[in-house]
Amino acid sequence: MKILITGAAGFVGAYAIRQLAESGSEIHAAILPQEQLAADLLPLCTVHHFDLLDAEGVRALLSDIRPDGILHLAAQSSVALSWKQPQLTADLNIKGTLNLLEAARSLPAMPRILLIGSAEEYGRITAEQETEIRVQEKTPLHPVNIYAATKAAAEQLAAVYYNAYGLPVICVRAFNHFGPGQREMFVVSDFCRQTAEIERGMRAPVIRTGNLDARRDFTDVRDIVRAYAMLLESGIAGEIYNVGSGRTAAISEMLDLILAESAVQIRHEIDPEKLRPAETAHIAADTAKLRRDTGWEPQIPTAQSIADTLAFWRKKLKEQSEA
Repeated sequence: MKILITGAAGFVGAYAIRQLAESGSEIHAAILPQEQLAADLLPLCTVHHFDLLDAEGVRALLSDIRPDGILHLAAQSSVALSWKQPQLTADLNIKGTLNLLEAARSLPAMPRILLIGSAEEYGRITAEQETEIRVQEKTPLHPVNIYAATKAAAEQLAAVYYNAYGLPVICVRAFNHFGPGQREMFVVSDFCRQTAEIERGMRAPVIRTGNLDARRDFTDVRDIVRAYAMLLESGIAGEIYNVGSGRTAAISEMLDLILAESAVQIRHEIDPEKLRPAETAHIAADTAKLRRDTGWEPQIPTAQSIADTLAFWRKKLKEQSEA
């Protein structure tokens, strides 16, 4: 199977390349001109430079590759950044997706597309949210931030292309995922980076946090990309799938697990800059549909994921200090 991965230079892209290459697929990795892949990924794929906002360039790339499947990861994926750069978020997540869908439907043999959305699309489920809600794919969407709204819009575009043209698009609402290599703008990676810096004496023993009471459904990125690979293979076109662990953890619980991995005494303080204008509900993924159609189950324990992420930052900071 010939698979094109957009946004391949991103955090999830690296894991997706490895996962899909291991299955024997021919991988084509699409990245921005200024981006590059890690050296160990280069033997696993063919690299293409492209700009998702260049409609003709996207069309030319797909016409050249003629993929059997597309894993569409390219996006502006930070909620925090979406508040600061709403136009960029809308351009990449809506216009960029439209360019890809239009290019794909023009091919003689339309490829299967896995369009990666977000659990943020569900937004605020109830006015008072004190308990965990397990959401199904049929749950109405109420996005409360710009990133979520753009992802919901992209999903609607996918539905139009499936119904109007028969383009075999499968949509994913991915819940929070993390692991080694994730950028520090995401909460678990941020806490791990700060912890590693404190251990090396690079900062005072204080972790700056946002809202620790918020609860999220966290899954290891390696489990997430296994689900993506399985959906590309056996997901049903035109359908939407939740991908997540099926349970929530408070941000404070994740912080406690990180601090338990450190021998240094660390306290935390709220940083107003890390607080969001609006928070989503305490929702977990109902993954019955995903499990039914693919047989997927998460395999990596949260404690292991955190230990691996902290180890990544320790190693990275050590290498930077020795450079």
